Amino acid sequence: MRPSNRRGTEARGARSTPAHALRRAGTGDADQRYQMASWVLMGIALITVLQLQLVAALFAGLLVFHLVYRLSGALRLPYLTNRHAKVLFVTLLAAIVIAVLVAAVVGIGLFLRRGPDNLAMLLTRIAAIIDDFRKLLPADVVGFLPADTEQVRTLVAGWFREHAADVRTLGAHTLHVLVHVLIGLILGGMAALHEATPPHAQSPFLRALTDRVRLLAGAFRRVLLAQVPISAINTALTALYLLVVLPQFDINLPFTKSLITLTFLAGLLPVIGNLISNTAIFLVSLSLSFGVALAALAYLMLIHKLEYFLNARIVGARINTHAWELLIAMLVMESAFGLAGLVAAPVFYAYLKSELAGQGLLGARR
Repeated sequence: MRPSNRRGTEARGARSTPAHALRRAGTGDADQRYQMASWVLMGIALITVLQLQLVAALFAGLLVFHLVYRLSGALRLPYLTNRHAKVLFVTLLAAIVIAVLVAAVVGIGLFLRRGPDNLAMLLTRIAAIIDDFRKLLPADVVGFLPADTEQVRTLVAGWFREHAADVRTLGAHTLHVLVHVLIGLILGGMAALHEATPPHAQSPFLRALTDRVRLLAGAFRRVLLAQVPISAINTALTALYLLVVLPQFDINLPFTKSLITLTFLAGLLPVIGNLISNTAIFLVSLSLSFGVALAALAYLMLIHKLEYFLNARIVGARINTHAWELLIAMLVMESAFGLAGLVAAPVFYAYLKSELAGQGLLGARR
């Protein structure tokens, strides 16, 4: 009897094993469907952000989320065991962070719009410099320029004039963007509150979608932490040149405050940001003399040599991306989505690499 019972038990176990295996396989297939749905939804959301020109709102929200989340952790939020106390604490912290960021944006806007060397005047001056480009350069240098330089000059000067007019007549467009940024700041604070006080249970799809959002926030954090110190160092060295070095030779470059601010803001864009600010400094220096322009170019090239080491250590370590990769991503996204694509490219590309690395497609899983 015992052998027969054992055989019967083994038979029942053998019959039940395929059912367990099917249930496990079904669970795995369901998890894969949730992952696929979250990827598709995230892709649609990112493309929608680009199409509707909501990059500023997205980045504002991610910035508030990162600051509030980090500050709440640094201030020992985990020791608050009461959920209502956590909600109150994070809400107050988010309100403070949003108020500080709004004050900073308003301050920068007033700083750039007021005074004789405001940003609009800077762009107008650059357009005039490009108009007189052949007159400013030495005759020997002009002789090497192509014969059709006039057409290139007209296009570039027209571009600067067009955007200088835009800066003067921002009006409703500026207000529109500021409203988007303000909404993004509030949504970022709400997301940080949700992260600090998560619900007890989430559906598998919501967990998968939350993972996508966390990866995007992580990509933004890495790009931000990589570019801010580089831009700050570049701005400090540029300010040293404009405010200390040049006055030692009785040279006072116009639009100094706008050039320094432009250097920092443009420096937040990897690779191409320094090219934008350096071109502006070179052209303004050219309005004084060709020698001052050459000195500025030599100094800026020296700064770039230092930044090569910084990029290798900071950017390479944080976002694991080479300069040529970023250039391709920025070129493609600028062609597809304009300025919004250019600004969003570093973060979106870092997010894409995080997703690929998470699936083991870039080597070891991280």
